[in-house]
Amino acid sequence: MNNLAFDNDNVDYEILDGEIIYMTPRPVPNHNTVIVNLSTIFNNYLRGKTCKVFADGVDVYLDEKNNVIPDLMIICNRDIIKSNGIFGAPDLIVEVLSPSTANIDKGYKKDLYEKFCVKEYWIIDILNKSIDVNLLKCGKYFLDFVYSIYPNYILEKMKDDEKQKIVTKFKSSLFDDLIIDLEDVFYDIN
Repeated sequence: MNNLAFDNDNVDYEILDGEIIYMTPRPVPNHNTVIVNLSTIFNNYLRGKTCKVFADGVDVYLDEKNNVIPDLMIICNRDIIKSNGIFGAPDLIVEVLSPSTANIDKGYKKDLYEKFCVKEYWIIDILNKSIDVNLLKCGKYFLDFVYSIYPNYILEKMKDDEKQKIVTKFKSSLFDDLIIDLEDVFYDIN
């Protein structure tokens, strides 16, 4: 699988089903802010534990035809971490949607991560301040939940009992004692 990496290549790209997909344009500030926020949450929690968080820029080699660069991932099997990338499936992958990648993130990559048994796959939509959490069960992803921060104009129209049903804090299936708060994930988004 090492033969997929191009030496001295300054352009980010992924290889999906053997085809090179250039990753342009680079992420916008809100994209980066969400990844930094989530990285901080995971990094603080994982300090001193086996699992490790990686943010944008680390190659993941799933096979000879598929090399991805997730926005964020958690690796618990440190044997797959090599000096030039990750060689195997992460335990959790997070992709932040952008107009140029949304179809791939929701389609091909979701199927790809399912095929390679990534236990959790999160799709973050910054515009809607939401996270789709997909969990792998019996070799197939199912949408566990869509966590969202509702805008004030919608909250104002909701009844109190409806507001109480809104879930803005959740746990990853990987970590029972880590509570992720959407307010922390989407903190300082313009």
